[in-house]
Amino acid sequence: MAIVRVRQHVNPLSQKYQQSPELPVWKEIYPNLMQPLHLDIGCGRGHFLLNMAQQQPDWNFLGLEIREPLVMQALQWRTDLGLTNLHYIFCNANSALRPLLQSLPPNRLKQVTIQFPDPWFKQRHQKRRVVQPEMVDLLAEFLAPEGFVLLQSDVEAVAIEMCERFQAQPIFTRQEPEWLPTNPLPVPTEREQSTLSRGLPVYRAMFTK
Repeated sequence: MAIVRVRQHVNPLSQKYQQSPELPVWKEIYPNLMQPLHLDIGCGRGHFLLNMAQQQPDWNFLGLEIREPLVMQALQWRTDLGLTNLHYIFCNANSALRPLLQSLPPNRLKQVTIQFPDPWFKQRHQKRRVVQPEMVDLLAEFLAPEGFVLLQSDVEAVAIEMCERFQAQPIFTRQEPEWLPTNPLPVPTEREQSTLSRGLPVYRAMFTK
């Protein structure tokens, strides 16, 4: 697979990324629209979902990513593999999530992953972080009952902030009070593999509705 090189950081608050994407015609995307849906917010190059979609053909998978060249490349890989249960959308999740979720059949969204989001270390940039209270409220509204959200980061402060925002939404319950020792999903992300290979910790938490 050829790799496209793109900028690592994109400012989601810039005007360029405030437009909502054109809504897909979902029945043209997924042949079986009634399968449960796994949403990966900030899917990067999309390898995690490529592997998940191949391992779990009875699920549909959707990746959202703010860097358009990565989305175009991931879509090409999906097409090359002939995967019909996988789609990627170029968008800013914080401005596009509501119309996307509203357009889906009700109670199809069963799993959400937010994995290793950009930490935006500088204090003045932290409002650019992807997990904002509004996003948590949207997931609380549209996630199916008993669905879950998996959070992962290699930056403890970012993981703590994400958890605090989900804990502030009463509809979510944290499954374990401590960080999860292992990933409950069958596929690790590239960042997760890299972090663990260097002997560094991954901070994980799961919230259920």
